[in-house]
Amino acid sequence: MKEITRRHGISEQSFYRWKSKYSGMEAPDARRLKELEAENAKLKKLLAEARLDNAALKAARSDGREARSAESGEAGRQA
Repeated sequence: MKEITRRHGISEQSFYRWKSKYSGMEAPDARRLKELEAENAKLKKLLAEARLDNAALKAARSDGREARSAESGEAGRQA
């Protein structure tokens, strides 16, 4: 085992992690799993970006409301 992991430049821990994840799978199944994992990562990134955009819009909207209420308060005091 040590010779195999040394030859391929990986740790034994990586080998056993890979073995537990992919053992019993055929090559097409492993490729499909990789594709699905990549797609899942892209979707998670899109969701995170959408949540950031949403939070920024909410913050901008509340800042706009605060600015308008402050302006109307000042206008009322000046009169």
